[in-house]
Amino acid sequence: MNKMRLWLVWIGLSALGASAQQVMYANLKELAEGRGDTVTTLLVEKRTRNQLLLMGGADYRIEAVNNRGMNRYLRKRCYAVRIDTALYVNCRKMRYKNFRFGNWYASAMRVGDRVYYCAQPVGQAASSSTVPDDAARLAGEVGDAIAASGLVNERVCYELDLQTGRSSFLSRGRMMELLEDYPVLQEAFAKETGESAEVMVRYLRRLQKMLLIGKNE
Repeated sequence: MNKMRLWLVWIGLSALGASAQQVMYANLKELAEGRGDTVTTLLVEKRTRNQLLLMGGADYRIEAVNNRGMNRYLRKRCYAVRIDTALYVNCRKMRYKNFRFGNWYASAMRVGDRVYYCAQPVGQAASSSTVPDDAARLAGEVGDAIAASGLVNERVCYELDLQTGRSSFLSRGRMMELLEDYPVLQEAFAKETGESAEVMVRYLRRLQKMLLIGKNE
């Protein structure tokens, strides 16, 4: 009986693993075209506040099970990873003006022909309403700056252009532009305050849904 139970558990876990689609995108072009290498051994770990404070970098660590070579590729060369419907971009590959976001991966979502990801506020974003008045302004390596400023819990959104690979800060003004064809959403957003990722992601999801509805009509 015990052997049978173990067998059934193993079958269930195998089926669960097989159903989880894991795709690695080597570069911007592959991400834009939605084609990459399918794998089955990736694990996603949300990094702790202490890890962010001590080492900086982005929110998620993605690694392969017992594969040092693939782990090296994931850290340094891989552009993005999709696990089921969840998308993550490698912050080593992201640039905002002259700022870097450090190591590891940030959560992202695709809306139309652009990708939006959540990361620490840097540059223009660091002087937005999401940052306390007495916070240190960020400069240089983002990991050290974040640790010094105590902004580990702050996140804002950045817009990745899939044609150029350039990132720009998703400001209130830019969000209003994105919602121009959806006056009800735009009116609701106009009542929001701040430019935090929590607010922006909420409206990006609504916009994504509207675009999908329009595409399927």
